Amino acid sequence: MHADIRLCRAHERPVYTLSETCPECGERTENSAPAPFDPDDPYGEYRRKLKRRARE
Repeated sequence: MHADIRLCRAHERPVYTLSETCPECGERTENSAPAPFDPDDPYGEYRRKLKRRARE
């Protein structure tokens, strides 16, 4: 089971939760982890092709 720890930045000290909304203020929370890849990665296409070849 995979659980994303989320945080609410509306407070002076970040509040961590597993919920989509903050238990203290009700604001939407965001994923605390950075994105695993850069959507603008110019070499991503080539890296994915290499992975596909390695699986074959």
